[in-house]
Amino acid sequence: MDSAKIKDSCERIVSQVCDIYVGDRQLVEKILAAALANGHVLFEDNPGLGKTLLAKLLSFSIDCDFSRVQCTPDILPADILGTKVWRPNDGSFQLFKGPVFTNVLLLDEINRSPPKTQSAVLEVMEERQVTIEGETHRCEEPFFVLATQNPIEYEGTYPLPEAQIDRFVLKLTTGYPRSLEEEKLIVSRRIAWKKDDPTRDLKPVISAAEFKTLQKAAENDVYIDDVVIKYIAEIVRKTRDHQQVEVGASPRGSLALLKTSRAMALIKGRDFVTPDDIKMLAVDALAHRIILRVEDVMKLVDERKVVKQALEAVEVPKYYHER
Repeated sequence: MDSAKIKDSCERIVSQVCDIYVGDRQLVEKILAAALANGHVLFEDNPGLGKTLLAKLLSFSIDCDFSRVQCTPDILPADILGTKVWRPNDGSFQLFKGPVFTNVLLLDEINRSPPKTQSAVLEVMEERQVTIEGETHRCEEPFFVLATQNPIEYEGTYPLPEAQIDRFVLKLTTGYPRSLEEEKLIVSRRIAWKKDDPTRDLKPVISAAEFKTLQKAAENDVYIDDVVIKYIAEIVRKTRDHQQVEVGASPRGSLALLKTSRAMALIKGRDFVTPDDIKMLAVDALAHRIILRVEDVMKLVDERKVVKQALEAVEVPKYYHER
């Protein structure tokens, strides 16, 4: 593995996204890490903060097809997956593929879709395949889902079941601009673009085939020492022992932290994982998998704070092998 070449590819992706998106660079790196780990991302944030823009920027930067679905209470599984239509001219059924047959799928306001539709999406998120009338169709690689939900409006929504939330490798938030300068920069860039959507003018910085190579490198070529693996396991187990937690992070949370930390190591130009990679991603990989006790939910306890406390309670390994 050529770490310098891979770091350069990742840097070009992040830089192109940040040339248009105004915000936290580390957030862009986390989204890229999730994509390299072949995982899905859930954004929970207020409207108008650039979630759709980020999804499109990443998609076009890696030369991937992009589809967006606006979820509504009356959306059906066939609206996302596709359906078969009878063609009387030749006496056969023809498959009309839905927007899920793409590389990057944005499910906008996913919690507005009814449970039946949410369940249909669950298969494609986990298996990377779609079953339509008993026939299974594989999704094209790379494939990952970026979903958004609004945390301030619950009328007409259907909360995501824990099983589906657990399928998202990271749960992220963009947040409002951090300073007056960032706020001004957003307005200034809009004036320079002369359009609301500058993403269609983007040229890919790497091809989809090259991106798949990066995904394989993240899976196969990044070393993680047993000491660091133990560090992951201890953090996850601490979330289960916390006095305010009813259900702690699952083993899938451990695997999510493993996969994204290896991808983050690649982005940073390393072929080994450090404890700092784990600390950077632990809150985003584990907090949404935690179910608090009812009394603590009523007290508005934050799951992210629980994970931070788990991080503080576990000793950081000082010695580990890099290879």
